[in-house]
Amino acid sequence: MYSMRLCLKSFLIIFLLSCQNPEDISLKIKETPARDTIVEVLEKEIVLGADQIPTIVDLLENETVGIVANQTSVVGENHLVDSLLSCDITIKTVFSPEHGFRGDADAGASVESGIDVKTGLPIISLYGSNKKPTEDQLDGLTTVVFDIQDVGARFYTYISTLHYVMEACAEQNIKVVVLDRPNPNGHYVDGPIREEGFLSFVGMHPIPIVHGMTVGEIAKMINGEKWLKNDVQCKLEVVEIKNYKRNDPYSLPIAPSPNLRSDASITLYPSLCLFEGTVISVGRGTDRPFEVFGHPDLKEDTIFDYTFTPKPGYGSKHPKLDGQLCHGMDLGEKYTEERLDKIDLSWLLQAYETYEGDDFFTKRVRWFDLLAGTDKLRKQITDGLSEEEIRSSWDKGLTEFKEMRSNYLIYE
Repeated sequence: MYSMRLCLKSFLIIFLLSCQNPEDISLKIKETPARDTIVEVLEKEIVLGADQIPTIVDLLENETVGIVANQTSVVGENHLVDSLLSCDITIKTVFSPEHGFRGDADAGASVESGIDVKTGLPIISLYGSNKKPTEDQLDGLTTVVFDIQDVGARFYTYISTLHYVMEACAEQNIKVVVLDRPNPNGHYVDGPIREEGFLSFVGMHPIPIVHGMTVGEIAKMINGEKWLKNDVQCKLEVVEIKNYKRNDPYSLPIAPSPNLRSDASITLYPSLCLFEGTVISVGRGTDRPFEVFGHPDLKEDTIFDYTFTPKPGYGSKHPKLDGQLCHGMDLGEKYTEERLDKIDLSWLLQAYETYEGDDFFTKRVRWFDLLAGTDKLRKQITDGLSEEEIRSSWDKGLTEFKEMRSNYLIYE
């Protein structure tokens, strides 16, 4: 029989060990034998959904559980799977998204199913032969837990995996529990709304590129707007973050994917990812992905005075412009400390205007349009519209989205 006292003790220890300042950790451990001091600490710090072990155990006790997780699914120093197993929760299956259970697969690379060496649990890939869990893969489960760190961009595929998990669970009458985590880009909403005809795994929902919501809030929206197939709705429980305000800066303790390795790259990702649908490199194959961009044919004597050469390596086995000296811009240093409050189109427009070839989009036209969620942005760029003119075309859609979004916000 699980001991709630033991679980609470483990939770408090894990939480204290997860504090950001090592000196504060040792001080708090030495000086917090008293319950009042521990409570004071808990009241001041952000408490993630996954940190709330007693609450999670109450939800999962006597359930047969599947876990959708990756390398970001941690409680203190321990993986969520290990933490729940130590609390005698019955876990039958682990599901892994794009980049895999350990988060080291290249973007777009098929992820293989297998066995977790540490626990012996089967790992079922949701980024291989199927992106939606099958009936057989869900067989015997009564609850599926989703705990993955997102970065707040529509084309970041973890919320697409969430969609398919919710849909499959709704069809099989299985409950979904989302352990919520902060959105590092949650302080703003921007970009074109995904339109009809541009549905894809990088654009499952009619939302803007930057939606300003946590995974828990997105889950509520998916359910509430009946975006699942045949308008089904799943049994949903969100374990909310405590002491969190969406405008608060949040530095991710673990890289959410191989090419988002820094606060700067996460900040710049919603703006620079559009380059993935062009001939321009975003630094994959360097140690600065999504902090830089460039191309051999951008003029070195203009604003593009930073150089880099992509080479195969961690996170990019076959990088764009492999082995070619690229001229471009280094944005990482500035945005290590600063945050963006909008998608910055100036870099895309400057690169388009400076690039002398006629194939800026033509090699990956469809991919650019899927990332944008519309073909209008590409046409606006080629027609020579200014950033202000392009941005003004988003106003109506963003206003309508924000009104809908207000129904699902948890953190004001």
